[in-house]
Amino acid sequence: MRFSIWDKGDEESRALSARFREQAARYGLESDDEKPDIVVSIGGDGTMLQAFHRFRHLAQSVSFVGVHTGRLGFYADWRKDELDDLVRMIAEAQPKIVQYPLVQAEYESGGERLVQLALNEFTLKSAEGTLVAELRINGEPFEMFRGDGLVISTPSGSTAYNKSVGGAVIHPSLEAIQIAEIASINNRVYRTLGSSIVLPKHHYCDVKTEKPVDLWMDHLLLKLHDVQSIRFHVAKEKISFARYRPFPFWNRVRESFII
Repeated sequence: MRFSIWDKGDEESRALSARFREQAARYGLESDDEKPDIVVSIGGDGTMLQAFHRFRHLAQSVSFVGVHTGRLGFYADWRKDELDDLVRMIAEAQPKIVQYPLVQAEYESGGERLVQLALNEFTLKSAEGTLVAELRINGEPFEMFRGDGLVISTPSGSTAYNKSVGGAVIHPSLEAIQIAEIASINNRVYRTLGSSIVLPKHHYCDVKTEKPVDLWMDHLLLKLHDVQSIRFHVAKEKISFARYRPFPFWNRVRESFII
């Protein structure tokens, strides 16, 4: 079993990373940052996003597992005081592999077709103030948007920025994306649905705009100056998580937002 560790970078996470390597060596686990079988994220959900983008080119072959240094997060099954148990499980147990959908963005820039993937969401905002955009669903005109921006999220990312702007929480077993508005302006010219919409697999949404835009891909910022249209849809690729014990999604939701 080959592993790679991606930690938050603070003193506590670095110490846990060192302990993981020490324990892993005792079980004969091999450290490999190029082609790991499993990626261990130590920190928080933001650390898991960073780990995903570091290894997203290996999405078809690598699995992720998270160790949270605070409270349990949506992408972390293990607490810091359970690190030794996790190492033992990786060495001795066969995990259940759970796959979550990703959201894909496609656009042309400089004559080149580019494809990007996000684990939580894409956030689209104007680089010059208010975002003005036409939304077309499956090639048909849907609405004219004017406002602060749009959040295009995965089901697993529906509990993040999407939820803060009024989007619904969606179970990550559903292959779908959600489009939520950020402070839309409605008048006789610009009319929007006023609520988030959920698109199933094989559906797509084109967002057409003439001004430079900022496209946030999880925590990463892409500044697009010559892009007139961006297509969003469920990606063919998925992220795989190694589950060594059950931790139902709705339990995570309840513990994060209710109790």
